[in-house]
Amino acid sequence: MLRRTTLLGAVSLLAGSVLVAPLAQAQSSQQVTVDGARKVLADLRHDKEFGNAKQLMRRAKAVMIVPKLLKGGFIVGGEGGDGVLMVQGRSGWSDPAFFAIGAASFGLQAGLEQSELILLIMSQKGLDGVLRNEFKIGAQAGITVATLGSGVEGALSGASVPDIVVWSSSTGLYGGVAIDGSIIRAEPNQDSAYYGRSLTSHEVLYGRGGSPRTVGLRRDIEAIG
Repeated sequence: MLRRTTLLGAVSLLAGSVLVAPLAQAQSSQQVTVDGARKVLADLRHDKEFGNAKQLMRRAKAVMIVPKLLKGGFIVGGEGGDGVLMVQGRSGWSDPAFFAIGAASFGLQAGLEQSELILLIMSQKGLDGVLRNEFKIGAQAGITVATLGSGVEGALSGASVPDIVVWSSSTGLYGGVAIDGSIIRAEPNQDSAYYGRSLTSHEVLYGRGGSPRTVGLRRDIEAIG
């Protein structure tokens, strides 16, 4: 009887482990993305190409951070990566919602397999576009995009700022990635897995995330401006 009880307990424990493992793995994967976003913020603070555009962070409606933009990382034959989107409100930066970006080609420099990417979303029009399902950059009329780098800072210092400003860095070198034609999509399943309950991207961005694991990322982004 004791042996049978022990066996049943072992089977139950194994079954429980099998059910929990996928969730734990998913949470770990999302935390890697969040931690990667913190590294990107640390990198850009020391990147001369980011220049005085730190001021743009104070004015941005939202920021999307992609720690690893990979060749072959989105669809077979394409490029892309997972990232987080955060919006800036009256009380500061929101919790991160998970988004993905992909394209047939981002034109990474020859020989490079990955790049860090930040999208500074400067207008409500730009943010509304990104929050649309399967938003394709360049397909929506009236949304302007500029790549941050040499010769661009002057254009960004005026009253008229593009809807989306792109910054990228590949192994410490300015990459100049063009994102026209790329697709941005929300990943609500990742949001739900990370926050432990069913959530939409909109709910995360506007106050229903509430995870202590995001405090470091929010603190880091506030320190940029």
